[in-house]
Amino acid sequence: MKPLANDFVTLMDSPNPTTVWTCSPGLCRLPSGRLVATGGFRGPGMDQVEGNKSDGGHLGLIFLSDDGGASWRKVAEYPFLHARPFVAGNKLYILGHCGDLMITSSADDGLSWSEPAKLTDGQKWHQAPCNVLYENDCIYLVMERQIYHDCHAWTPSVLAPVLMRARVDDELTKPESWSFASEIAFRDIFENDDLISHGQVFYPIIPNESFYPSPNRDCAPPGWLETNVFKIYDPDHYWFDPKGKTIHLIARLHNGMTNDAALLTVTEQGDKPGTGQMITGFQQLPSGGMARIVSLPGGQMKFHILYDEEMKLYWLLSTQATDSMTKAYKLEKDRYNLPNNQRSRLVLHFSKNMVDWCFAGVVAIGGSELESRHYASMVINGNDLCILSRSGDARAASPHNGNLITFHKLKNFRDLIY
Repeated sequence: MKPLANDFVTLMDSPNPTTVWTCSPGLCRLPSGRLVATGGFRGPGMDQVEGNKSDGGHLGLIFLSDDGGASWRKVAEYPFLHARPFVAGNKLYILGHCGDLMITSSADDGLSWSEPAKLTDGQKWHQAPCNVLYENDCIYLVMERQIYHDCHAWTPSVLAPVLMRARVDDELTKPESWSFASEIAFRDIFENDDLISHGQVFYPIIPNESFYPSPNRDCAPPGWLETNVFKIYDPDHYWFDPKGKTIHLIARLHNGMTNDAALLTVTEQGDKPGTGQMITGFQQLPSGGMARIVSLPGGQMKFHILYDEEMKLYWLLSTQATDSMTKAYKLEKDRYNLPNNQRSRLVLHFSKNMVDWCFAGVVAIGGSELESRHYASMVINGNDLCILSRSGDARAASPHNGNLITFHKLKNFRDLIY
């Protein structure tokens, strides 16, 4: 199969690929048609990189394009990471974190930016540049707060996906403009013995520690992260809420396997949608049970969900694994960590219900394991799908720690529907 958008434009290229790595590609489209892209540099070599860096050495860059992504110009920097750009009211915002949630705004379509402001104080947050949802004159998005600090491994087990809501016309650099849903950490809901007995994790679980299926390849306790938000609009769908107060969250599932995701709900408690407290829970099935884990192509890695209002379809941009059953100690040295962590194939699916997915095609394939095409974001621009990827080439430090941010355009993407 020929990739749909293998050619690319390079926005970021590391000055030292072995020690300075790219991260956090985010993308949005302004009403004027201008594209706004964000990305970051991180790594042990950041002390040699100039710029408006955070105390932890993270540097974010902002790029603009007025020709549909054919060319880009850097306009500003920001001192935080995992940031996403989005429009609300008459302003453009970039929201990320540096421990606490951080935000900056632009009132002139991205040419100049406010001083970064904190939305929280003394907390620890996580995320990736996932999607946003506009409903009820509000914007909704998910960030993830680390609510326990006793885990000595990678932390998905102690993260809580937190839906954030704000009125689109409010000043979103002010903490009081935002409402936060209630918090649930993965380990508060899922019992390790149940996950194992139900076959929902691949490797043994060591509480708060990593299990090593082979030297230098580790699996942290199971958890969720990198959460997207969506709404069900079809009144014939089992998950449809006729009161309009239920919003769904879908997260990458870290369980050592492939093609699974975690599903949550948030229910608004006000008299009308967009108001009141937001309570996090799970989707009830007709059986009376709760849907907490669902199938999702590429759910083992960061993915991006986009709803196309024109076709009433959900689009899924995710990473495809092709050999997750290779024993960990048999993997080639250039494969990153666990067998399910293959990162060189970016693929596209579509669905009318967020459950049944149709394969649309391979977006891009790297020529080697180092040439990652993953952690991508996307926006619709007319008839085209614009994609920003965390990428690498032969100079990359690893498939995870790439050296490029690349822009890909998939023309007439709706022609892929069948």
